[in-house]
Amino acid sequence: MSKPKLHLDMDTSRRDLHRALVTRGYDVTRTPNPEITEDASDEYQLLWATSHNRIIFTFNIKDYLNLAKKHPSHGGIILANQKTTSPDKMISELSRVIEENSAGNWTGVVRLL
Repeated sequence: MSKPKLHLDMDTSRRDLHRALVTRGYDVTRTPNPEITEDASDEYQLLWATSHNRIIFTFNIKDYLNLAKKHPSHGGIILANQKTTSPDKMISELSRVIEENSAGNWTGVVRLL
């Protein structure tokens, strides 16, 4: 069973979060990267993540819920409230999600941390 791969959208793209997850051995990309500019739209980031078989993680709850309806076959969306989710909790919860799920189970799934 392969583990899910994750993409941190521009809202969640903290270097410390990225580094912590990569250090734990997880396959995690972030915006910006060579294929996604810092000003890329949420839709572009979601479609990029989906085309690279990645679940996208974001604080942008309202916009991504709308995008999930527009693109129901997306590669998976994990939402969190930035004001109530501490960095340690993000790392812990994302690690749990990656460890407890397989990569193929995320098409069209939206989950709130």
